[in-house]
Amino acid sequence: MAPFVGTVWRSVRRGQDPLVCGRPGGRWDDGTLDVLYTSETREGALAERRFHLYQGQPLPPSRVRYEMLELAVSLGAVVRFAGLEALAAVGLRVAGYGRLSYLEREQEYPRSQQIAEACAFLGADGLRVPSARDVTQGNLIVFCEQPTVVETRVVRGHGPVDFAAG
Repeated sequence: MAPFVGTVWRSVRRGQDPLVCGRPGGRWDDGTLDVLYTSETREGALAERRFHLYQGQPLPPSRVRYEMLELAVSLGAVVRFAGLEALAAVGLRVAGYGRLSYLEREQEYPRSQQIAEACAFLGADGLRVPSARDVTQGNLIVFCEQPTVVETRVVRGHGPVDFAAG
């Protein structure tokens, strides 16, 4: 584990507080951990949002508006999985990492959720992992319930993002 101090990106519905943690039941949480999903690059955040908007439909919802924000994050103990090899070493099947359809996620998510839970149990306040959209991009998942001081703040809003335009 190592500290992380840096800027990350997050896309949220317009008007939503980008610093509010949740239990979305995603790749790195089974709905029992409060987490904040972020990306290490703007492009990574856009790719993640686009993936989730297009699941099961050819066009994204037209009335839902999103905005892009830069966040400053300071964490004391982050576990970093630098690439797919590091995830494979802890038992994640990486052959289809991020390529399964949204409906098939149950074939991949349980192990990644176990990895995240183990890291949180061992005192980590975050994970740095390859993005499932593009493994050359990185994501930072913040564990919000840890007793360590997690510092996050909005650095700058970058305005609305129109996903319908591509």
